[in-house]
Amino acid sequence: MTPLWRQIFKSSGILLAYAFVGTAILAAVYAMTHTAIEKNDADAQRKLVAETLIPHSYNNDLIASAVHLPRNNLLGNDAKPAQGWQARMNQTPIAIVLPVTAPNGYGGAIQLLVGISNDGQITGVRVVEHHETPGLGDYIDIAKSQWIHIFDGKSLRNTPDEAWQVKKDGGEFDYVTGATITPRAVIAAVHRALQYASKYHTQLFAPATGAKP
Repeated sequence: MTPLWRQIFKSSGILLAYAFVGTAILAAVYAMTHTAIEKNDADAQRKLVAETLIPHSYNNDLIASAVHLPRNNLLGNDAKPAQGWQARMNQTPIAIVLPVTAPNGYGGAIQLLVGISNDGQITGVRVVEHHETPGLGDYIDIAKSQWIHIFDGKSLRNTPDEAWQVKKDGGEFDYVTGATITPRAVIAAVHRALQYASKYHTQLFAPATGAKP
């Protein structure tokens, strides 16, 4: 073997050794951290879902009580199935938290979580993601204002269909002047969530087994 080939094999061996060591280090780091990362993600999701529920009204693990939600235009998940969460008190379902998409916000789709009690009342609404104009349409975010609490306690029984609009359109919901597109989208999405919960109430509030409407 010529000196050139010996040098080539030597260099290749060194590179392979570095690659092996690097891969081993990455694998070790992943093994040590992925469980903690998954736990942190689950805790963050649990906290957000809990914000849509009445405190101390349930005693189950929300994340462990996820329910499958097939594609449905009322929820805005036409493209793929979604996941909701059933809140229980001593195994009795007391509320459901539904993910809802408002596709027609001013800056694009608005992602929401809507908590609905067994008797059909909204326990809370939170905006998960939006692209509304800062300082104008972003008042739907709980971090910016208390406007989102406007839905608390609303239901199909105490708020007729025609009232699910901003006051400018003849409904009963307040809005910020100059930013009506955003609340229109959110109000319509929350209304659809209530309609969905009413339509599939039996499945959504089935004891312990979850929901498959």
